[in-house]
Amino acid sequence: IDLAKSPVSGGTCQPDILSMMHVLKGTDFTLDLDYEKILAAEEAFEEAMKDYFFPPEAKMVSPTITLSPMPGGALTANTMMMRDTGTLHHYPEVIKEMADVIRLGGFGSSVTPVSQFYFQQAYLNVTQGKWKKINPSYGNMVLGYFGRTPTEPDPEIVKIASEQLGKPVFTENPLDILEDGIPKATKILEENNLPVNDENIFIIASCEQKGLDFLLGNAKTMVRKKTDEEERKPAAKAAPVQAPAAAPSGPRSYAITVNNRIYDVTVAEGSGAVQAVPAPAAAAPAATVEGTEIEAPTPGNILKLLVQQGDVVKKDQPLVVMEAMKMESEVKSPCDGTVQAVHVAAGDTVQASEPLFTIG
Repeated sequence: IDLAKSPVSGGTCQPDILSMMHVLKGTDFTLDLDYEKILAAEEAFEEAMKDYFFPPEAKMVSPTITLSPMPGGALTANTMMMRDTGTLHHYPEVIKEMADVIRLGGFGSSVTPVSQFYFQQAYLNVTQGKWKKINPSYGNMVLGYFGRTPTEPDPEIVKIASEQLGKPVFTENPLDILEDGIPKATKILEENNLPVNDENIFIIASCEQKGLDFLLGNAKTMVRKKTDEEERKPAAKAAPVQAPAAAPSGPRSYAITVNNRIYDVTVAEGSGAVQAVPAPAAAAPAATVEGTEIEAPTPGNILKLLVQQGDVVKKDQPLVVMEAMKMESEVKSPCDGTVQAVHVAAGDTVQASEPLFTIG
């Protein structure tokens, strides 16, 4: 049996070494290990991991995933993304929805990347409405573009996927229609002044935009530390402290109105002379920028901006590529116009309805 040591044992990982040694006491099975040495190793490991954040669900036994089925590594990767986008409260519904998504999708093996297809489709079913939006990867799988699934996908789901993706069912060999990835990756490397070698070609071909960000040094480290999670919590607002009013000293200024005309008046101590100066005319109010605000359709991360301020855009032109739950989608302009304002930057995390652009 596979075992793990604290602090990563249990939950989505393997059972703990010492716990299993204790369970096997008095049986015909033994691990033949030294308790004290295991304890020392675990203490050293716990010290090395003390700064890292472990989501609570990683340490819990979850019987519901038995029918879903969700691999442990994928489970916490997905719950962390849900936590980041403010949708973690949907997790129990998504796990339940996965059972239907897997059954109707043809029972493909729930390992990378298929387990992600299942979770993404279950997530969409919960957040967008059941089968209202087909995840492209899940849709391509049920349509046959990744080969045949162990059982035939549900005909109604196949029909919905075909309609939404605008693609027919595919029954041939998927290898025959694959785009040659090497020329495409080579072009991307050359355009970004990166070395063209086997390693970089593989990174671009397999990871696309994220691979490019990695090679350019723009990738984000996804290893969470406890300090990162603390920074995500909103800080408590301090009560405002009022400074004591300063005692009046020296000349004092006043504004007075005479016959509907405003005058600034300065009075100096010990002086009998009062000088009145007409107040300057009030500044004209700043012109307001009118336009159409483009909002984020769902919570997610800004992966790539496709336009910048001042660009002229057409209706249905892609403005930005967003990523949510490892799904990339384009947000398109609802109208013709000029980009008056860009409210986000690549790498930002946004919530649903948060403004992205203003088009005027």
